[in-house]
Amino acid sequence: MTGNATARGMRLLRPLVTLAGLVAVWGALARWGHVPPYMLPGPDAVARALWTQRAQLAPAALTTLEETVLGLVLGIGAGGALAIGMAVCAPLRRWVMPMVLLSQAVPVFALAPLLVLWFGFGMASKVVMAVLVIFFPVTSALGDGLRQTEPGWMDLARTMGATRWRVLVHVRLPAALPSFASGVRMATAIAPIGAVVGEWVGASSGLGFLMQTANTRFQTDLMFAALAVLAVMTVLLWWGVDRLLARALYWLPRHADVD
Repeated sequence: MTGNATARGMRLLRPLVTLAGLVAVWGALARWGHVPPYMLPGPDAVARALWTQRAQLAPAALTTLEETVLGLVLGIGAGGALAIGMAVCAPLRRWVMPMVLLSQAVPVFALAPLLVLWFGFGMASKVVMAVLVIFFPVTSALGDGLRQTEPGWMDLARTMGATRWRVLVHVRLPAALPSFASGVRMATAIAPIGAVVGEWVGASSGLGFLMQTANTRFQTDLMFAALAVLAVMTVLLWWGVDRLLARALYWLPRHADVD
C-alpha cells in the first residue's frame, strides 16, 4: 500500500513541479525580459484577471464545455459506428474511407466560416466543428483495432460455430477496445479545438469568443486567463474520460494503455 501511495503521489507531483517551473520561467520573462505587458502579462496579472473577470469567464467556460462534450459524444458515436460498419462491410470501407481521409485534408480553420454560415452563430456550428475534429481519430483507432484482431481467436470462434455477428461482438470488438480507448483519449484532448475555432469565427459566447473580444480590446491578461481556464478544463475532461475508460476496461493489466 505504501508503495502504491508513493507512486500515486509522484504521478501527481511531477506535473505540478513542471507547471511550477513553467510559471516561474513565464514570470521571469514578464518581469525581466523587457516584454511589454500587453504582449506578455505576468502570472500575477493573469491571476487577478481570473478573479476579477470570473463573472465573464465562468459562463464562457460552461458554454465551451457544453459544446465540447456534445461534440465529443456525437463524434465518438459516429466515428465508432462508421468504423464498425467498414469492418463488417468491405465495400463500404472502399467507398467511404477516401471520403474520411479527404475530410482531414481540408483544415478546420477553412471549414469554420462555412459551418457558421450553414448552422448559424449558435451552438450547432461549434458542435459540428468539434465532431469533425475528433471524427477521424476515433474512426481510425477503432478501425485499426478491428482489423488487427488476432486471427487465431477468430478461427477458434468460427470452429466453435460462431456466426459472423457473434465473432464481431464477442471477439473483434473486445479485442479492439484498447485501440478504441486510445482514440477516445486523443479525441477528448483535441475536441475543445473545434469548439474554440468555431467560437473565434462567429459566436456570442464561449471562451473563444471571450478571447477574440479581449484581443480587440488589448486585454491580454483576460486572454491568458481564458486560455488558462480552457487548459484546465481540457485536462480535467481528459482525466475524467481516462478514469472512466480505466474502470470500463478493468480487465486490462495495469501496465496497459488505460492505466
